[in-house]
Amino acid sequence: MKPFAESCEQNKLPILQVLRTEFSNATRILEIGSGTGQHAVFFAAQLPHLEWQTSDVRDYHPGIGAWIDEARLPNVRPPLDLDVRDAWPRASYDGVFSANTVHIMGWPEVEAMFAGVGSVLEPGGRFCLYGPFNYGGKFTSDSNARFDEWLKARDARSGVRDFEVLDRLAQAAGMELINDYAMPANNRILVWRTRDR
Repeated sequence: MKPFAESCEQNKLPILQVLRTEFSNATRILEIGSGTGQHAVFFAAQLPHLEWQTSDVRDYHPGIGAWIDEARLPNVRPPLDLDVRDAWPRASYDGVFSANTVHIMGWPEVEAMFAGVGSVLEPGGRFCLYGPFNYGGKFTSDSNARFDEWLKARDARSGVRDFEVLDRLAQAAGMELINDYAMPANNRILVWRTRDR
């Protein structure tokens, strides 16, 4: 049976509207943390000009594969075994997408992810990161504050991340912020573009 995440079902259409714009000139996308695989097959079906490369740690591969096998789309690739702390793909991409990942990772993994994105993203490529973020060290809503408490009770290393700190990681990896989209349920999509090397 295919895994299913209600959050993916709820946020896919708003995210799609952003990706239509941000990946309009892209061709090869790396998704970091494909999870259930729902986003991959939905976005690949709606954006057929993209080659969508799924990735996650190995435990998630069967579920991702189940969605890919059912969808039978020509532009979705089987998942790469990607632990952000280990070796990254040798390939390059002109777009990277990740949803609901940085708040469930430990901080060393967040740092590793940004460095890794900088290493695989081509000049002018875009990194779209979806999730809840703090601004100025403050929660943007009571629901995000409660979510942060829940995350930390589950894993003390996790939590809603500060935008400013993530932006510093992006800058250190050779990227600059170009867009910050408000999304439903107090989420955002942050978009960075790699500078010319």
